[in-house]
Amino acid sequence: MLYGVTQTTEPAVVEAADAPRRSRRVHRAWFVAAVTFVTIIGAAAFRSLPGLLIDPLHQDFGWSRGTIGAAVSVNLALYGLTAPFAAALMDRFGIRKVVAVALTVIALGSGLTVWMTAAWQLMLCWGLLVGLGSGSMALAFAATVTNRWFTERRGLVTGILTAASASGQLIFLPLLSWIVEKHDWRPAAVTVALAALAVVPFVWLLLRDHPADVGLKPYGAVEFVPKPAPAVGAARRAVTVLLKASRTGTFWLLAGTFAICGASTNGLVQTHFVPAAHDHGMPVQAAASLLAVIGVFDVVGTIASGWFTDRFEPRRLLAVYYALRGISLLFLPMLLAPSVHPPMLFFIVFYGLDWVATVPPTVALCREQYGEDSAIVFGWVLASHQVGAALVAFLGGVARDVFGSYDMVWYASGALCAAAALMALVIRRRPTPATAVATVTA
Repeated sequence: MLYGVTQTTEPAVVEAADAPRRSRRVHRAWFVAAVTFVTIIGAAAFRSLPGLLIDPLHQDFGWSRGTIGAAVSVNLALYGLTAPFAAALMDRFGIRKVVAVALTVIALGSGLTVWMTAAWQLMLCWGLLVGLGSGSMALAFAATVTNRWFTERRGLVTGILTAASASGQLIFLPLLSWIVEKHDWRPAAVTVALAALAVVPFVWLLLRDHPADVGLKPYGAVEFVPKPAPAVGAARRAVTVLLKASRTGTFWLLAGTFAICGASTNGLVQTHFVPAAHDHGMPVQAAASLLAVIGVFDVVGTIASGWFTDRFEPRRLLAVYYALRGISLLFLPMLLAPSVHPPMLFFIVFYGLDWVATVPPTVALCREQYGEDSAIVFGWVLASHQVGAALVAFLGGVARDVFGSYDMVWYASGALCAAAALMALVIRRRPTPATAVATVTA
């Protein structure tokens, strides 16, 4: 207790003495958010590559699109299933250590694909290793940073950090598509590995686990918050939180809507848009550039969604986002053509604004319903997002092999988005501070 008093008193005295000077300074939380943003951008390179590899791997090794899609689905599934355990590991070992190890694993998995000769090696390198590493870099990482460092502007910060993934896509997609088209897919895989490794020094030197590490209050907080003791039993805690959250209907509604979100974005558009456009005669680099444009407007849409989430009812925001996304997907088969034309550009802009605009209101609902365990609960909700993405990444490839086109997948995804809009409206508002899931301590 005496230690706790010292921690809460000394910073208060320092802040009182330096109030005029500190009031003009940018809070350290914004620098931590900036490092997190750069980290997610660097790790986003791996998310840009799967859609560019389908045709080259099919041509080089003769693997079916279903087989390649299965490897991508393993990657996407592990990306989600790792997230809640990663959030718990961050509570146990700290954000910095977990993220540095994750980036190294991503680099290892991507680099080893250069020497693969069989489909099981693609499953191992791109599916298992990159999936596990990327899962620790998932949106649960952004949620953990936001919850620890910010009391105010959480919706805005969540939107900005979510947009970092789209920014990475914007940076890497044109570059990687050019490398694949001009020099083969192997140099592109090496580029991904190097990008992941390049971010590790930034994480280790600049990222901090908690405001108390530098003697500060969270941004917007009234009182100093001591750093909690490391949480032991990370895996047990993640599972326990899941069991408690799964007893509430809200969890299943959030998981269901987010599964459809993943199916209609990462699983469908990010994985299959480039080969689908190529089926209609569009050059690969042009199709990849369209995905990059989605990334541009995703940044705008996600940050705007964070701003809206701080001011409007998140359930209604989710319903609007999913409804608009479903409508746009129903029109996409009619827009695919050998060249880029104005209606396609309109789709790209419209879809980009809605790409992951669902994240800030979903995080807000997790925080409202599950309090201090919200980052882990969101990790499990994100797992459902990636399971949905994994299923469609695999089934989309199978549908292309069986039907000769992706049209059926676009229409089915549009219908699923309509169902997600209805599910979002069913989620009940919680009238009191979140206590549904008690904090689990060792």
